[in-house]
Amino acid sequence: MRAVLKDPTELAALIATRMEGITLPFIVAIDGRSGAGKSTLAKALAEKFDAAVIEGDEFYAGGTRLRDDSPEARANACIDWTRQRPVLEALRSGREAIWRAFDWEAFDGRLRDETTRQTSKRIIILEGVYAARPELADLIDLRVMLAVPHHVRMARLMAREGTIGPWEQQWHQAENAYFQSVMPPEAFDAIAEFPA
Repeated sequence: MRAVLKDPTELAALIATRMEGITLPFIVAIDGRSGAGKSTLAKALAEKFDAAVIEGDEFYAGGTRLRDDSPEARANACIDWTRQRPVLEALRSGREAIWRAFDWEAFDGRLRDETTRQTSKRIIILEGVYAARPELADLIDLRVMLAVPHHVRMARLMAREGTIGPWEQQWHQAENAYFQSVMPPEAFDAIAEFPA
């Protein structure tokens, strides 16, 4: 049965309960639309549990220009799960994971020159839109959707980005397709409906 959580402490309790008896590192996917607060929640959980956090945006692969393909195609292309998978596999096996993140500063499609390294910990949190995608399901122990009212997300995005133009809108459409067809709320183990 899917849990509906109203407070971050309820999510922390669910994680603690779910990981009982599991000896491998426990992997949590925190998914949700842009501006939902996934990064903030992941950081808070990491502090509570001394967890490793993998930021989904580091695996961005959607290009740097406006796209004219379907929202479904954009949702599939946005984050390169084939690069996330070996990171999760390494951490699950107790090994250090090494990858090169998308270079958001250059924003020309390149990956950063330097590598990112993460040691394995008891809890691994993969956070970001598309984090709970089906292609990673065999590696994820708990799939959480962070659900925040639309107006709250838009206010956060405006504060963070300054504007929401055509480039951002194309990705919002992709998120709509993903959460309607690929990972609707009923596909998650828990829905986190925290107050704004």
